[in-house]
Amino acid sequence: MRSLRHFARNRGGFIGLVVLVVIIGCALSAPLLFPQSPWRMVARPMIPPEVFSGRYLFGTDVLGRDVASAVFHGARASLIVGLVATVVSLLIGVPIGAMAGYFGGWADDILMRVTEFFQTIPAFALSIVIVAILEPSFLSIIMAISIVSWPPVARLVRGEVLSLRSREYVQAAIVIGQTSTRILFTQVLPNVIAPLIVMASLMVGSSILLESALSFLGLGDPDMMTWGYVVGAGRTRLLDGWWISFFPGVAILLTVLALNLVGEGLNDFLNPRLKERGRK
Repeated sequence: MRSLRHFARNRGGFIGLVVLVVIIGCALSAPLLFPQSPWRMVARPMIPPEVFSGRYLFGTDVLGRDVASAVFHGARASLIVGLVATVVSLLIGVPIGAMAGYFGGWADDILMRVTEFFQTIPAFALSIVIVAILEPSFLSIIMAISIVSWPPVARLVRGEVLSLRSREYVQAAIVIGQTSTRILFTQVLPNVIAPLIVMASLMVGSSILLESALSFLGLGDPDMMTWGYVVGAGRTRLLDGWWISFFPGVAILLTVLALNLVGEGLNDFLNPRLKERGRK
């Protein structure tokens, strides 16, 4: 409870957490509120939002599909893509950064040159190429986002490990004969968790944005309803059907903003220096 109260002191982080909980609740309740497929045509096309009647809360699109159903079901898809892509990026970047920072020398040079190579290529352009080559699907999108997202993770972990490997407890573990693998997993990496949590919360938002951009361009999974797809489907009718792109666009904005606010709140909560400043 004390931890939650301390986190709540950061108003931005607390507001972001509340918004994120609401969005997750919408995603989980999508099958209950909208049991029919979001691809199904339920009414005539281009019905404006019916806020008071509640039948078509966000209106219908150019094919007569319920925009509210698409937004709620799209929340599940976008959040899943963001979470899975972030986890895969961490699984790639953490070992590379840990080995480069702990062993140094030629291992550090080779791993960092590979990391810098991926960072020199524009992330969005590389993701488009990867998805286009592999054909749009859930797996290809996850792969594309993960490939362009792991280098910052590797550089963060490398920097943290470089500062930790000279600490007294690490040197003591070396003296008593612990293996490098054991030292990394028991002495070094546990102390990197805090900045990784903060970075992961920000990466989920970036992954959602990247997936939305790919779906907007028509490179999303054709069997998966996402916010980016809905925005892209309504881009040609912005004047007479503004609601088609507006509501999923607002959902993307609120989700990414909430994740960034939560990341800042976690940084305040997990960073001891910021804690001390807040006390002063």
